[in-house]
Amino acid sequence: MARALAVVAVMAMAMFGMASAATYNVGEPGGSWDLRTNYTDWVTSKRFHPGDQLVFKYPVGQHDVVEVTKEAFDSCTAANAIATHTNGNDIIPLTAPGTRYFLCSIGTHCANGMKIQVDVVSGATSMAPTPAGAPGSSPSTPSTPSTPGSSASTIKGTAAGFGLAAVMLAAGLMA
Repeated sequence: MARALAVVAVMAMAMFGMASAATYNVGEPGGSWDLRTNYTDWVTSKRFHPGDQLVFKYPVGQHDVVEVTKEAFDSCTAANAIATHTNGNDIIPLTAPGTRYFLCSIGTHCANGMKIQVDVVSGATSMAPTPAGAPGSSPSTPSTPSTPGSSASTIKGTAAGFGLAAVMLAAGLMA
């Protein structure tokens, strides 16, 4: 019986870990990937962890998202880019601790502030976002994509639901 409880506890912890990653729409709630948003202010209220993801939303053709080195970030150059994204709804997974650098390479957008430095820290993963307007929500609460069927809260809820079902099934099988 103790072994069965241990298996159930491990499965529950694994499912909670899958359900706790956060999705951040860059610039929200007041902006997006645009020339109006102050990204330095935006990132200061966030704590990014492996498993989180960034979503860059912008009109196709007006902007892009280029991941670069620190040197390229500091000089606003997209030469030797690590990755370039152009679909207007770019989802960037944050898979490991470290600092990541992104900029818009269109015209003088980067020089005019359209760049972001994201520090991904190890340790406990982010908690699931609180829905806007709910008790405890704030401008620093991670937002979720608004595309129907692809929101992080829907994905997390589904993962948590499957996790609960798996734990209950395992408990029943071990009994």
